[in-house]
Amino acid sequence: MVAVSEEEKGVMFYKEILSGVAIVLTLMAFVPYIRAILGGTVKPHVFSWVIWGATTFLAFLAQLEDKGGVGAWPIGVSGSITIFIAFLAYLKRADVTITKTDWLFFVAALSSLPLWYFTSDPLWAVVLLTTVDVIGFGPTIRKAYHFPYSESLLFFGLFTVRNLLVMMAFENYSVTTLLFPAVIAVVCMLLMGMVAYRRRVLAAQGMGAV
Repeated sequence: MVAVSEEEKGVMFYKEILSGVAIVLTLMAFVPYIRAILGGTVKPHVFSWVIWGATTFLAFLAQLEDKGGVGAWPIGVSGSITIFIAFLAYLKRADVTITKTDWLFFVAALSSLPLWYFTSDPLWAVVLLTTVDVIGFGPTIRKAYHFPYSESLLFFGLFTVRNLLVMMAFENYSVTTLLFPAVIAVVCMLLMGMVAYRRRVLAAQGMGAV
């Protein structure tokens, strides 16, 4: 039996706390988002959420394989809830405007997903899953550009912070464990910037019309 030093125990406890906080932030982001979907104020694009649900959960499995430890658990929780939101978005028909571009993003993402199974190295699985997940933002970005009030800035803001905490909580730091949350945090920030900009533009146009 390998002895664990007090310092190692302290580090592990610290990472468990970070992982716990990240899970709490995940729930804080998802619960009001789900309520907003049910209330009709937020209209998620079903294609994006199907892609995100699949990639997030598979990335969680790859992170576990690379000994990500407790830091991977928030990703697993997120993946499970994301799959539920995808179902909810479909059930509510939250965004019925589906363009040819959306279908292109959707088909490209789903056709790439089976490839992760054939990669023996979890790194390449995560690289592929991260790429597919970013492609999954395509339909949401298109929708949010035209309808910036159909998405929640708070939701993506909480997810940005959550992903930063996840990165700090990993027991093993590697490209395999860090790539997915790092890239998604950056894309979330870019999406928030675009939504905030489009809201200002529409507000200025509305004032000009008056």
